Parts: sequence; C-alpha cells; structure tokens
Amino acid sequence: MNNIINNFPLEYDAVILAAGDFPHHLLPIKILKQAKNLFVCDGALQNLLDLEIIPTAIIGDGDSLNDTLKQQFKDIYHQVNEQEENDLTKATRYAIAHIDKQINNSKRPRFCYIGATGKREDHTLGNISLMVHYYESLGIVPTMVTDYGWFTVGNGRKTFISMPRQQVSIFNFGCESLTSEALRYPLYPVKEWWQGTLNEALADYFTIEGNGRYLVYQTFDVKE
Repeated sequence: MNNIINNFPLEYDAVILAAGDFPHHLLPIKILKQAKNLFVCDGALQNLLDLEIIPTAIIGDGDSLNDTLKQQFKDIYHQVNEQEENDLTKATRYAIAHIDKQINNSKRPRFCYIGATGKREDHTLGNISLMVHYYESLGIVPTMVTDYGWFTVGNGRKTFISMPRQQVSIFNFGCESLTSEALRYPLYPVKEWWQGTLNEALADYFTIEGNGRYLVYQTFDVKE
C-alpha cells in the first residue's frame, strides 16, 4: 500500500453503507470494521452480515428486507416510508440525529459513505452530487470512499494530501473563480463537469482555491 492509503483516516463520527456495489478494496472494508457508528441502508444489510458486522442501525422502507431479518433486527431497524428523499439521505438524517449528542457542536461531524456507487448509473451520479448538498444543507463533512479512490468536498482554499502522479478530478459546483497549485493542468472555473477531470498531482499535496464549493476525486493508485 502507498502512503496515502496507509495514512488514510479510518475514524469518522458516522459511517453509512449504501446498497450500491459492496466494496472489495481493503480500505473501505477496514473503515466498516472499525466504525463506531455504522448506519446501513436496508438493501446492504446482508453484505454486512456476511462480514459478521452488526450495524448501529438499519434504515429504509423495508422492501429489501425479508421478514426474518426484520424480526431478527427489530431493535435497530428503522422504517422510513416517505419517498421524497433516497435511502442515502434518510440514513444520513437518522445518523445526524443519532450522533448529535456525541459530538462537539462547534465542529461539523465527519461522515464516510461506502457502497454509494455502482449498480445503477443514475443512483451513482445522484449519490455523488449529494456530497455537496450534505455539506451545504446538513452541515456535515462528507467523504465518499469507493474501490478506486475517494470524493471530498472543498470550500474556499483547501490543501489536499496527495502523491506525485496521483490522478485527480475536480467538479465545480458554482465557483466563478477556481485556481490550483501543484496540479499538472492549471485549474480554471470550469463550466462542465468533464472539463475538470483527468488531472494529476505533482507533489505530496495540491491546493485548490475557489469562491464556492467544489468536489474533488483522488485515486488510490498512481499513474504508472
């Protein structure tokens, strides 16, 4: 494993497992196993049980759970039937309420999302874009971890730990000014999502500065 993976944060105020592709990479699996507050969308419960992990709570409309599992986990199963928000947001709102008394109210709680990509492309795109929505509207600091890398939300000027030749993509969410340091291709206030993709870190860090929100994706592996 490279230094980025070795030093990757493993502890979060809440970890949420969605019902997309279940991870195979050792890092998201390790985050799941070490989570102190683990909330799972009901469609992902069986994958978690296969790892012999019992979540803090199970959230969903119940369509993905059979009667046996509902009865077995009735004490931690929380059915939410409204259809205005997807299961990821339902789980996020439940988690915020659950951990509210555990954290210092002066800081934003740190959330990690796993299993939020794959299976359906529309769900994947929606879940990725929700990271910025959660940062802005729900007051959390979200990180989405996949089998290939991770997404984080940036606001204003931010420096990211990196490594030379790490692949980086930046998605603009309303910045009219957007610049970078230590990226191979200088950043500008891109209008289309594809315009900020396929960049590359030049050092052990890179910095982005914008007058608004942006989403950053970094790969686990470097380009050979």
